[in-house]
Amino acid sequence: MTSASDARDLQAQLEQLTTEAFRPDLAEIDRLSTLEIATLMNGEDAGVPGAVARELPRIAAAVDAVADRMARGGRLVYAGAGTAGRLGVLDASECPPTFNTDPAQVVGLIAGGPQAMVTSVEGAEDSADLARADLDALDLGPDDTVVGVSASGRTPYALGAVEHARKLGALTIGLACNPDSALAAAADHGIEIVTGPELITGSTRLKAGTAQKLVLNMISTITMIRLGKTYGNLMVDVRASNDKLRARSRRIVALATGADDTEIDRALTEANGEVKDAILTLLAGVDGPTAARLLTEHRGHLRAALAAARA
Repeated sequence: MTSASDARDLQAQLEQLTTEAFRPDLAEIDRLSTLEIATLMNGEDAGVPGAVARELPRIAAAVDAVADRMARGGRLVYAGAGTAGRLGVLDASECPPTFNTDPAQVVGLIAGGPQAMVTSVEGAEDSADLARADLDALDLGPDDTVVGVSASGRTPYALGAVEHARKLGALTIGLACNPDSALAAAADHGIEIVTGPELITGSTRLKAGTAQKLVLNMISTITMIRLGKTYGNLMVDVRASNDKLRARSRRIVALATGADDTEIDRALTEANGEVKDAILTLLAGVDGPTAARLLTEHRGHLRAALAAARA
C-alpha cells in the first residue's frame, strides 16, 4: 500500500506535468450546452496534428531505425499501461490483416495483461518488474524494437520496459506527451508530443491519446511501407480473410494493373490469392511460381521484383 508520504510525492510530480494541469477557464464546462462542449473539444483536438508535426524529424529517425531492424527479422513491441497500452495493442492487432504480418511480428504489451484491455488491473502500471517479465517472455534480441508509450512519460511499466530492453541490446523508443520526460530520456529515440492540458483535467485518453494514436499509426505504417508491404499506396500484402478483404484484394489488383475481371480472377487463382504475386504475373507476364520466386529473392518488395522481371 502506498504511504501518505509517497502519495504526496506522487501528487507533487503530477502537478508538474503539462498533461495534468488544471485549466481555470474550463472550470464551469458542465454549465455549457452540449454543442458548446463539443465545439470546445473539437478546437482542442485541432491542435494535436501540429504538436505531432513538431516531432516529425524524430519520428522519421525512429521509423528508419525500426525498419532496418525489422528487415533483419526483428519485432516491433509496444509497451504501455491504461490508454497508452490499449493503443499499442490496437495498433499491433491491426497489422496482420492490413499488412499480412505474423501476429508475433508486431506485439502489444499492456500492464496487467489482456484483461487490462477492458478492466483496470490494480497497481499494474506501477510495476517495472512486470514490464521486465513481459519482455523476458518474448526473449528480446538486438534486432527487436520496444516502444514505451506513456502520456506522463513517467509510468513505471513503460519506463521499466524501455530501460530493460535497452540493457538487452534492443532498439528503444520513448513516446510521451510531456517535455523533458524520463521515458524519452531513457530511450534511444525520444518522441515528446506536447499536447497541453486536457479538457478534463488529467484525462489523457483525450488529446494525449489522440497524439499517441497518430504517432503509432506512423511508426507501424511507414515501417511497413519501408518493408515493401505496399505498392504505392495500395495494401498489396492485405490478408484476404473475409469477403470484404477478398473484394478489396480484387480491387487492389485492378488498380495496380488495369486488368479486366477475367484476368484478375485468373491471376489471383494462380497466385493462391496472394495480391503481390497476382500483380506481378499481370504486369511482368510471368507465371505464378516465377512471381513467387522473384518476390522471395527481393524480400517481398514488389517494385524490385517487377524491375528484375522486366530486366
